[in-house]
Amino acid sequence: MELDDTDRKLIKALQEDGRYSMRALSDMVGVALGTVSNRLTKLEDSGVITGYTVEIDADKVGWEMTVVVGLRIVKGELLPVQRKIAADGRVFAVYDVTGEMDSLVFARVKDRDDLDNFTKTVLSTEGVERSETMVVLNTVKESGVSLPNDD
Repeated sequence: MELDDTDRKLIKALQEDGRYSMRALSDMVGVALGTVSNRLTKLEDSGVITGYTVEIDADKVGWEMTVVVGLRIVKGELLPVQRKIAADGRVFAVYDVTGEMDSLVFARVKDRDDLDNFTKTVLSTEGVERSETMVVLNTVKESGVSLPNDD
């Protein structure tokens, strides 16, 4: 779907605060209230906007550590292993990647004991040939998907 300037302004505003009212969006973007409603419906129906969510501070709700895990997975087992790992509540992203590893897993754990449990249960799933776990020391930037530049 091709996004025009109005679509982009609406999306950027909602990424700033997903609770903006239709009237506030109308004022911010400079279009009629009906236009905002129609555009948002179009963006939702086309799958550009997939939902509205609340962002939380992981540290404040008990996730003390973020880990990134590279996995080498037995040939032919990639999707079943990824699905099983993705089902764990500590996992917030799973990617197929190129390079030495087949998959990257991003997860949050409560503490060292929880990391130990995660490593011994989730990361030892049958089909995982090898794993390499990295503990995140500092988060420089973490955000959702943004719009690509038209440059």
